[in-house]
Amino acid sequence: MMLELAQRQGRGHIPTCINLIFAVVALSFLGSAAATNLYVRIDGGNATQCTGRADAAYSGIGTAQACAWSHPFLALPPGGPARIVGGDTLMIDSGSYMMGLGAPGATACHQSYSWDCFMSAVPSGLSATQPTRILGKGFDMACPAAPQLWGTERSAMVLNLQGSSNVEVACLEITDHESCIEQHCHNGLCTGEVLACNRATAPFGKWAGVGIKASDSTKVWLRDLNVHGMAHRGVVAGRLSDWTMDRLKIRGNPWAGWDGDIGTNSANSGQMLFRKLEISWNGCGERYPSGEAFGCWGQVTGGYGDGLGTGATGGNWIFEDSLIHHNTSDGLDLLYMNAGGTVTVRRTWAEGNAGNQIKTKGTSLIENSVIVGNCAYFRGIGNMQAGDLCRAQGNAVSIGLTATSSASIVNNSISSEGDCLILSGGGGTGARLTIANNLLIGEIDYRQPTERSCAMYTEGTEVVAWDRNFVTGVKNASCPGNSLCMGLPMITNALYTGFDPTPLAGSPLISAAALGHAPIDDYLSLARDATPDIGAYEHNVATVVIPPPPPPPPPPPTCPNNRKRCRSTG
Repeated sequence: MMLELAQRQGRGHIPTCINLIFAVVALSFLGSAAATNLYVRIDGGNATQCTGRADAAYSGIGTAQACAWSHPFLALPPGGPARIVGGDTLMIDSGSYMMGLGAPGATACHQSYSWDCFMSAVPSGLSATQPTRILGKGFDMACPAAPQLWGTERSAMVLNLQGSSNVEVACLEITDHESCIEQHCHNGLCTGEVLACNRATAPFGKWAGVGIKASDSTKVWLRDLNVHGMAHRGVVAGRLSDWTMDRLKIRGNPWAGWDGDIGTNSANSGQMLFRKLEISWNGCGERYPSGEAFGCWGQVTGGYGDGLGTGATGGNWIFEDSLIHHNTSDGLDLLYMNAGGTVTVRRTWAEGNAGNQIKTKGTSLIENSVIVGNCAYFRGIGNMQAGDLCRAQGNAVSIGLTATSSASIVNNSISSEGDCLILSGGGGTGARLTIANNLLIGEIDYRQPTERSCAMYTEGTEVVAWDRNFVTGVKNASCPGNSLCMGLPMITNALYTGFDPTPLAGSPLISAAALGHAPIDDYLSLARDATPDIGAYEHNVATVVIPPPPPPPPPPPTCPNNRKRCRSTG
């Protein structure tokens, strides 16, 4: 324990090789016993008054007391070494914690460079099974009152995971307290409200650029995090490997939600798993404290607006039971996948994004999802310009292929006012695209209102295999392959405004799918029967066959995956 204490204080010096070997062996036996539980609560003390090792208030008397620290900066000081080590658990009590210049523990910060006033990087854990843990109180009870970490005075970030591996972060709200957008409408082309953050003179205000920054990081688990209302981007993260995200909400970040382009060599690897992700209203600012969206802008006026996008990347990206809606450019943009990477999208609702709803490249699978390509949703809203609406022609699904890749679009319900419901490109003669069991509904093409959206268009030479789709309302009344193209689909609402693809009794979708392609479940994770239906929903099913992902049980969702489309008052 004396060795552990010396290491924590930065004074661990073992004078001989024999002692060094002994220390390494001793540490290997300590394992998780060396890890410490540390605590932060509003009524705690500073690093002199409290050890941080007890979940107790500071009494107001004495030093080195068994009590909590008053702020996360006391555990992870800006500009200084962390007071926690790999494998420790930092428990943060409910409450509001200002993150930046003027906060407790920010002694190394200065107004002249207040953007550098952010927490030191979370120390890497000892292993994947002995991670460093940053937890909000209630993390094990569905996170009823997440502690709020809010950035101020132009701080570059709130949560620092740069170089952090083997880490678990749970039950936190990450935001700022200013109604502004960094460099908003900087090219002068906006015609609506412009409210740019003050970057010129100190004090700068209660805003911060990015919620979470991460790089060179592996085996990280993020869960029950709400990253919203930052002045720039919600998450900026690249060179990651084997990350898992459960119930991550990224909303109202005015440049982008999750931006994976961190410059040269941003590529990721391993499995990138997102479960119950909501990524919405990015490209719009968020007013404090109401949460109202404002200043929505896109690329014409110098913004960006992707929900989630990356630079050139590898990795196996998986999205399950997620909501990707009302972002001012593409919803999910994984068009820059390298050879060997894969994309899987299951049971996901994508709607109202101003570009393409879902973009993939290479080997990919999109199944059991509802994709509503109302890409002109933002017309007349904020600073969105005509060129931002249905950007990249507004194709609902865009599939990039390589010379030999294989992609499948199976049992989805897709409606679109973009140029086409499905676009593919880049595929050589050795590539294959399977389109099976989908409900495909075309609407009037927003950019070319004399036409309707086409069912599918390819810019490559890949083999396109159609099997048992229901196609209606598309350009030239095309009916590819053995599609069903007569009559109405008989669903609850076939219009892209209020789209609800639940089959009604007597619908021609019922029992009409190709058996060889249909998944065992549907959009609601309910079992498909022996004669499966076309589209994302199986008619009148009742048996749950796939349990919710553990652990822990999710909190009541703000915008649940149910039979109605996602709606937000923001």
